[in-house]
Amino acid sequence: MDVFDAHGKRLYCTDDECKAFREAAAKAPREVRTFCLVLCYTGCRITEALELAPGSIDLAARVIVFRSLKKRKDKKSYRAVLVPPALLDILNLVHNLAMRQKQPGKDSLQALWPFSRTTAWRKVQEVMDAAGIEDGPHKCPLGLRHGFAVHAINTGVPLNMLSKWLGHSRIETTAIYANATGAEQYSMAARMWEGEA
Repeated sequence: MDVFDAHGKRLYCTDDECKAFREAAAKAPREVRTFCLVLCYTGCRITEALELAPGSIDLAARVIVFRSLKKRKDKKSYRAVLVPPALLDILNLVHNLAMRQKQPGKDSLQALWPFSRTTAWRKVQEVMDAAGIEDGPHKCPLGLRHGFAVHAINTGVPLNMLSKWLGHSRIETTAIYANATGAEQYSMAARMWEGEA
């Protein structure tokens, strides 16, 4: 795994692209908006987001709990990702989480989004088009996951914490995100040389 494809094209969305994506998502239908924001703010895989139910979201702890689908040997592998309060507010408003969590039963276990994987992928692409994200290998849901990781590295999140949030079993997998270039690399270099003449 790498942050560039075989032709040297980046596989991650930049901070500016992620911001434009969030702004475009804010104008999308409510369920599409919440789905896109969860992808952007958690770095989860599209299939992991589609598994989320009301019980997966802990409003008090401010976390979303994902089942790590890549860890197939341990089907009970879960990870909690801290999210901004505004994301929890919109999830609660759109999906009526607080009430559904109080009423145990079928409704509390039902997935938040009734999308198939293909439909979810298409809806994310539509929001990316609306955001004006240029075509390339980064223009996909996985590009948001990679963008989340690059942003986390750029803002000083330790590799071990990021590894946990992404559900990686090996920290070496997470370390590839330190290979980001462009504005992200410039920002890192600027911090390194801060205070130098």
